[in-house]
Amino acid sequence: QVQLVESGGGLVQAGGSLRLSCAASGRTFSRYGMGWFRQAPDKEREFVAGISWSGTRTNYADSVKGRFTISKDNAKNTVYLQMNSLKPEDTAVYYCAAADKGTGIISVYTRETSYDYWGQGTQVTVSS
Repeated sequence: QVQLVESGGGLVQAGGSLRLSCAASGRTFSRYGMGWFRQAPDKEREFVAGISWSGTRTNYADSVKGRFTISKDNAKNTVYLQMNSLKPEDTAVYYCAAADKGTGIISVYTRETSYDYWGQGTQVTVSS
């Protein structure tokens, strides 16, 4: 069983930056594709960013392209989401997720159903 623990959320003014971290337990982190999702009040959870198990491919939601960057540090069993130029509409609970699909194919997963493990979430609030 894999445990994911997010951190780094908080309150920030519009235009500011935050870096979210997601630490994973276990010794097989390097084989996981990782993703970040978010859920705003009264909205469905949505894909934000994803990275392949190899770290060589990334994908972003259109709403965050050019502002957010996902990265993966296998030595630290951690995935990061650097968020710059934050907007009030980025306010949400942010979740990290891990997909254990093997290393045969290098893919970035954008669907919730592709992920096997989820963290508890961290709140990000952007004030105007």
